[in-house]
Amino acid sequence: MSEQEQPSPEDQWQDQSMDAVHQFSDALIELHRTNPWPNHPFLPRAIIHLTTELWDRGFSQSDIREAFDSAIADLPRYASGDEVRP
Repeated sequence: MSEQEQPSPEDQWQDQSMDAVHQFSDALIELHRTNPWPNHPFLPRAIIHLTTELWDRGFSQSDIREAFDSAIADLPRYASGDEVRP
């Protein structure tokens, strides 16, 4: 892209959305690593709270469920069979 070309509004929106998700995941992994209650796993509580926050902000239960189901269904393709990132 030359200096005179500006990214399209769609590209800017996509970059902003990816940045938001990346920052959120960075915050979650840091909280997971520093969890002072090892007998109370952090991620399930965080996901429960996330789903209620999404619902509180107007997403339907169906929208939330479909998004999580779709993400879980696509994860094996992205992870290429690995349980955790090597």
